[in-house]
Formats: sequence, structure tokens, C-alpha cells
Amino acid sequence: MHTRSDRETGLTPSTPGQLSFAYLLGEEMTGIGMQDVSVDDNGYVMGFLPSNAGKEAVSIGFIAHLDTSPDMSGKNVKPRVVGQYRGEDIVLNKEKGYVLSPGIFPELSRYVGSDLVVTDGNTLLGADDKAGIAEILEAMEYLVQHPDVKHGRIAVCFTPDEEIGQGPDHFDVKRFGATFAYTLDGGELGELEYENFNAALVKLVFRGRNFHPGYAKNKMVNSLRVAHEFLGSLPKKDTPEQTSGYEGFFHPFSIKGGVEETVLELFIRDFDKESFEWRKSVIENGVREFSRKYELPVQIEMKDQYYNMKEKLEASRYIIDLVKQAMLDVGVKPLIVPIRGGTNGSRLSFMGLPTPNIGNGSHNSHGRYEYIPVSSMEKVVELIVRVCELCVALK
Repeated sequence: MHTRSDRETGLTPSTPGQLSFAYLLGEEMTGIGMQDVSVDDNGYVMGFLPSNAGKEAVSIGFIAHLDTSPDMSGKNVKPRVVGQYRGEDIVLNKEKGYVLSPGIFPELSRYVGSDLVVTDGNTLLGADDKAGIAEILEAMEYLVQHPDVKHGRIAVCFTPDEEIGQGPDHFDVKRFGATFAYTLDGGELGELEYENFNAALVKLVFRGRNFHPGYAKNKMVNSLRVAHEFLGSLPKKDTPEQTSGYEGFFHPFSIKGGVEETVLELFIRDFDKESFEWRKSVIENGVREFSRKYELPVQIEMKDQYYNMKEKLEASRYIIDLVKQAMLDVGVKPLIVPIRGGTNGSRLSFMGLPTPNIGNGSHNSHGRYEYIPVSSMEKVVELIVRVCELCVALK
């Protein structure tokens, strides 16, 4: 289903395919035996499993998102399964020359012998985050069919528009009713993430003065050139392609315009709150400088999108330790990494619902080289079930 989100519509959900998908998932949740299933007008799907371990058991939640990234088309996705991968190059699209190669993606070599789900090279796969949805539902169905596995009350929610930072906008924390939750989102098997970027979205409008190019000397101000000059004034190495780990960046992702007006949009990302504020000041100071230099005002809109959830999860370390133990119990090595991006859990943690992220097993999100090993998905289902079991011991 085509569920690509769109930050330009101003709607929730931002695209109609998400709502169609939400209704389909609501039917499936009811069909596997979940209770009080609902789909609201904003595309939020909720359903519950009652506790079978007594009223005193802790209520926990699992969350995934309906939408796929705006970075690439999610329409007419044609996935295929590469059975028992042997370590060779995988030709996604022979005509266009798209190849999923271990020479470029060396982690592929870890999955020799596994079945891989891949794209046809024309779209993303959508494992971010439809794999998370599939894993949660598979785990819930298993728990319904195996009442001998004890668990507390389990809340499940699938949200729209996570990829455009709006996933928690209409999330009903009170109705969800969990003490804490986990998102199942992009990331390889074993990833456990409780730190993420502080994030801001910036829109700049550069003005220009147009004249006949043959007679424009000392008169024309080309807003396209001014916008490019502004980009060139930003720290040269603070870009996504030159940073990793805890390093922040400026990321221009759209530029449109002509001589008279150019609109530049960019993301600001940083783990450290002080550095995050410094990056925002770099943009604001640049706007003032370029407005003076060209005697034309640069219009700025800057909006904080989310903050580092580590600030809220430090007091709830036990929910991190619980997942680490569950991973060890099912034979998965915990991989603690910072999220170089955002997640529903970051904002939900600030809304009073501590929510770290568990990797759903996928790789290369948001593009044509996205893939996921079937074995990783199966192991994530085991992990969800084990987390539910361990939570019974919490008081």
C-alpha cells in the first residue's frame, strides 16, 4: 500500500493511503483476537491484550508507524525474496544498473544463508516501518494463541506521519495507558536506542532583484546565487555525509527558485543541547548577515521538531536493562547505538511515556537499497514475546 507521508499537505494523516492502511490493520488486529481495537480520524490504530498475569502486572506498549519516507517513492512497491542468500551481488534492476552489493554494503555478508526481502530498484521497500508492524502483530497473535505465556496488559498503536516528525501529534497517551513502551523501528537486529538527535526544521526565503542579464551589472541580485553562497558559509564538514556517531550536522534537503526568490529548506541535528542551540544561532546570524549584505531581507522560519529522549529515559534505566536481558535470552547480542535521526519515542518520552527504540532488523532505510533478512524479523518476534514475559516480574 502506498503510504508515503507528505509534509506539505497540512493534514493528519498527511496522505490518504495511510488511513486506508490503518483501517486494514484495525481489521487484522480484531481478526487475531486483540480487544478494543479502534481507528480514529487521524489514522491512529490502537488495540489491546488484557493481562493474563493478574491486575498487578505492569502495562507495557509497542508502537510502529504506518508511513514510509518522503525521500523516495513508496508507490507500486514490488518486493521479492532472495532465498538462502549466498553472498553474491543482488541485481535489483538490470536495465537501470541497480545492484545490492556486499562490496558497498559489507553487512550483507552477515546474512549468508538467510532469506532477504529486497526491492526492484524503483522504490524503497517500506520495511521502515512496515516490518515493525508485522513483527508486533505476529507477536500479539502468538500471545493470543499461547495463553500459557504470561504477560501484563499490552497496548499497541500504529501512528501516521512519523517520517515527517508528526507521529505523536495526536497520540492519546492516557488511552494507551502503558507505564512505558517500545517503538519497533528501523535498525538492524539487536539495536537498542535511547538517545536521538535534537532536531529543528528551517525554511529560508531569499529575495532577489531581476534585470535583463545583458544589463544587470551592479543591479541584479540573483537569489539562487545568494542561497548557494549562504550554504557555502556553513561549516564545511558538518554534513550528513561527513559525520557519524554523536556528531551533528546541517542538512539542506530542498532548494527551489529563480532570480527573484529562492526557498531553501534544511534540517539541524545534534545530540548535545548546547551544540544544537549553537547551530540554530549560526543560521540566525547568517540570515542577519546576508540581509545586510544584499539589502534584501531573508525570511526565516525555524521550528524545533523533537529533542534527545535520553534526558527523559535516564530515570527509567530499568526498561533499557529489561530489553538487554530479553535480547540475551533469545540469543541476540545487544547493540547500543544513538539514533542519528528521530523516532516517535523521542517525543512520547517528553509526553510522559518513556519509549526507547528496538531495531526491527531492516537495513538501508529510505532508499532503493533497503532490505531486511527474514531471520531477523523472526528473531524480533521472539524478542517482543520475551519482553512481555519479563515485564510480569516488574512491580
